[in-house]
Amino acid sequence: MSGRTDSDTATDAEPVISGVDDVEEPADDVSDARRARWVASGTGVLLCLAGLAAAVLRLTGSAPALVPAAYALGAAVCALAAVLGSRGRTRRALWLLILGTMVMALGDQFD
Repeated sequence: MSGRTDSDTATDAEPVISGVDDVEEPADDVSDARRARWVASGTGVLLCLAGLAAAVLRLTGSAPALVPAAYALGAAVCALAAVLGSRGRTRRALWLLILGTMVMALGDQFD
């Protein structure tokens, strides 16, 4: 192989200073995690309320029984996502939010 072996050398434009820009502040990580928990919880609550409102509206109308049940089930899944998001399980909460929204969309297709 005829590749360069001195790949660790600094370029002329930017010298490498070890330890200055490589370390992130721990406070930034904490605030990012807190923001992710708030977003997951808030989105879960919002989608849960929207699903419950749609279930009540479809229940009072002339829709088949499967439609309000799908909206209620989707709202329950989003409520679970809100709880998981508030406890820091934001990745699982995201997937549950997607699943709950898909269940509600499926219920809308039966309408």
